[in-house]
Amino acid sequence: MSMLTIALSKGRILDDTLPLLAAADIVPAENPEKSRKLIIPTSRPDVRLLIVRATDVPTYVENGAADLGVAGKDVLMEFGGQGLYEPLDLQIARCRLMTAGRAGVAEPGGRLRVATKFVNIAKRYYASQGRQVDIIKLYGSMELAPLVGLADKIIDVVDTGNTLRANGLEPQELIASISSRLIVNKASMKMQHARIQALIDCLAAAVASRHQA
Repeated sequence: MSMLTIALSKGRILDDTLPLLAAADIVPAENPEKSRKLIIPTSRPDVRLLIVRATDVPTYVENGAADLGVAGKDVLMEFGGQGLYEPLDLQIARCRLMTAGRAGVAEPGGRLRVATKFVNIAKRYYASQGRQVDIIKLYGSMELAPLVGLADKIIDVVDTGNTLRANGLEPQELIASISSRLIVNKASMKMQHARIQALIDCLAAAVASRHQA
């Protein structure tokens, strides 16, 4: 039987996904957070985990290096992959993708400067409003950009909003509500439909029972 490969990223998504996988009898042979291995066998001999960066999960799945993966909707919106199915909202790692700016400071007239790592989302969002913006790509510490005059606003994921407030910023417009999704390679779904569908059904049941608890 061929191997099923599931791409996951470390951190909150991994922590929330492991109990769901356990419901499908998929338990990693060692702790992915502590292991240096990037390919981790599981309790099922036909399933292995691939540990990659969160932003790389869709790339591995779309190109067939992994059959399935778990990725945040923010990553999927930015990635825009065509070779993926998104059969299940796992309803984990919830947050909001929002604009934010300095608290109590009016938006400047004219062209807006927006700092974000979500460049494609930002372009689509402001294009839909007919706004002219300059998008500045940053990889981290978004909150700094408005404080030092690099940008007027940022677009980032917001959980509690505490980090924004601690830096004198406030969440403003909601772009999307985010949760993590199960994604599947289209060719894998066709070639191994029964096995993958059985796994999807198991995970869907685990998600449902978690929310009934």
